[in-house]
Amino acid sequence: MIYMDNAATSMKKPKEVIEAVGNAMQSFGNAGRGVTEASLDAARVIYDTREKLADFFHAENPSRIAFTMNATESLNIAIRGLFKAKDHVITTVLEHNSVLRPLYVLEEKGMELTILNCDEKGRISYEEIESAIKENTKAIVCTHGSNVTGNVLDLQRIGNLAKKYGILFVVDGSQTAGVLPIDVQKMKIDVLCFTGHKSLLGPQGTGGIYVKEGINIQPLLSGGSGRDSFNKHHPEQMPDSLEAGTLNGHGIAGLGAAISYLENIGIDRIREKELQLMRKFYLGINKIPKIKVYGDFETTVRCPIVTFNIGNIDSSRISDELSFQYKIATRSGAHCAPLLHEALGTKNQGAVRFSFSHYNTEAEVDEAIEAVAEIVERNTK
Repeated sequence: MIYMDNAATSMKKPKEVIEAVGNAMQSFGNAGRGVTEASLDAARVIYDTREKLADFFHAENPSRIAFTMNATESLNIAIRGLFKAKDHVITTVLEHNSVLRPLYVLEEKGMELTILNCDEKGRISYEEIESAIKENTKAIVCTHGSNVTGNVLDLQRIGNLAKKYGILFVVDGSQTAGVLPIDVQKMKIDVLCFTGHKSLLGPQGTGGIYVKEGINIQPLLSGGSGRDSFNKHHPEQMPDSLEAGTLNGHGIAGLGAAISYLENIGIDRIREKELQLMRKFYLGINKIPKIKVYGDFETTVRCPIVTFNIGNIDSSRISDELSFQYKIATRSGAHCAPLLHEALGTKNQGAVRFSFSHYNTEAEVDEAIEAVAEIVERNTK
């Protein structure tokens, strides 16, 4: 199989990640629950991974990183724990449902929500963000990179804008963490939500949330924390405040190994390879009649994603042909980003998404281009 669905999850993992998970499953106890060697082993690896993530995202210190099961949980923690009725929040049509649905829940309870539109290439206006800020605006919540178009937002610019007006800046880093540099302090990010299973190359079921010093989030969950058991209330200090119950120690061990792999290889090298493959594929299919590609390919800073349609053919039909006839894994449909598909005019058709990994090869890209050309010829006679 040629796997080109890395925006959904990276399938091929570094061998170091697989080994770390296997070793953890044979040796870990429950971190923070006792002083047995097995419990301490788990606690050491979890703390080591916390340190690695803090360094990776340039956080003030490791305590500002809490572990979650994925970016969806992180975003729910952030959105439900920060905003209340009468607050005003600004977001965009680029967002994944992991951002939109928690915001809709709060909107139904009285929170005011502004959703900014995009142009025909999926680009937002930074001037419109500033124009939308009001007296009761609490935060800007947005993605770093679109999982549909691959367009990347200028976090530095938005972060400076948020700081200028004294509002919070919450970022969904699902598509960019591990492939684009993220400096939470330089970019003025107050809350960063990320997942471990995409470009961070970690196991599924891992993720986390960075919370800037001085910002308190009402916990989504409460329960066991491994200490202060007679207190009726869950601990308030980070990271304990956002980590109730047993952590996914086995997965976190794999995530720690993945961060080390990324640091050793260098995310700049990885990004260069992925964008090279993406560009080759884009230029190859862009010459084929009946192909419409979505997104801004004039910029050099983007996610390694190419999303397109063939005439009026349903996107699921194209992905099915790619899968069953050519053994090429892609993603069709709405990609959990309904507002962006409405803005692009693809609500009913969906779109076919190719997303690349540095593990892909140029030969695979050539094969994918040829497959798309054959599908177009076969279906548009």
